[in-house]
Amino acid sequence: MSIQAGQFHELRLDRLGRRFGTVNALNDVSLTIRKGEFVALLGPSGCGKSTTLNCIAGLLASTSGGIWLDERRIDPLRPEQRGFGMVFQNYALFPHMNVRKNIAFGLTMRGVAKEEIERRVEEAVALVRLNGQEEKLPGELSGGQQQRVAIARAIVIEPPLVLMDEPLSNLDAKLRLEMRAEMRRIHNSLGATTIYVTHDQEEALSLADRIVVMRDGRVRQVGTPEDLYARPDHLDVADFMGFRNRLDGEVIAVDGEMAEIAVGNARLRGRLREPVKLGAKAVLAVRPDDLLAVPPRDGALAAPVISSEFRGRDHVGFAQGPNGRDLVFAAPRALAAGEAVHLEAAPDRALVFAGDRP
Repeated sequence: MSIQAGQFHELRLDRLGRRFGTVNALNDVSLTIRKGEFVALLGPSGCGKSTTLNCIAGLLASTSGGIWLDERRIDPLRPEQRGFGMVFQNYALFPHMNVRKNIAFGLTMRGVAKEEIERRVEEAVALVRLNGQEEKLPGELSGGQQQRVAIARAIVIEPPLVLMDEPLSNLDAKLRLEMRAEMRRIHNSLGATTIYVTHDQEEALSLADRIVVMRDGRVRQVGTPEDLYARPDHLDVADFMGFRNRLDGEVIAVDGEMAEIAVGNARLRGRLREPVKLGAKAVLAVRPDDLLAVPPRDGALAAPVISSEFRGRDHVGFAQGPNGRDLVFAAPRALAAGEAVHLEAAPDRALVFAGDRP
């Protein structure tokens, strides 16, 4: 294959800011992305991840800070001068152009020779596995096939960076799984550098080399999928990484990296992620899979069942927690509303944070 990613060493965001009137959408975002990385920008709606991507692409002007590609400052440049590939959420294909012409569009606009365009388009079609579809219009393709066209159009120009803004959100669950595998395969085949915006933590975990978790226009934590999955540094990051259950309590014991907190009459243990003192308020965060229904015993948390669901091999239960928040737990069977359940958190997979926060 002769299609290759453009060459560079690193992209650097230096205290990047973007303001809309009186609203700061980005606040001092600093980040370095190395050649060949697949980096996911992860967070809820409104956290600044798409704004960051659009500033990198040049579709939005930053209002402070700078963007550097190696030693070259690029934030003053127009989007076409940056030369990045972009894959949009809605594909943004030209409906009147067939697959071949859609893919070739960027090369045509750059004045690339016809023979070179044909060669690169043929390679891109093969890379995204669209052989035999070249003469079809976008309206004749499935959603997954349209997304492949959009990816081919982005990579055929051999960009130093491929920027993807929630590219799978319009696909059904089966296609999302298939396209995740395809995106990683294409990234590896090209030796590409990819920045990928998503609100889906499972997508980020499965695709990225590093994940950047954002909130309120700021970077909250950067790390490998393994680090962020097991060791989030902040409660809001833990919540977004799947620690859905939050139990407020009081610290009654600290033993090295472990702490025990009292939640009503229950006693629950977890790994410390922030310093806490005896008698202080604390929050224990735990994933649904790690909050388990157990036989009644001292220390377990008693809660009334709200409902339960069957999800193939497993049951999931919902209960009313002592702090008024719903608890989601691994249920041994279907449970009836109002039934009493006793819950324990797996200590090595539960996390303890300081309390007194919203």
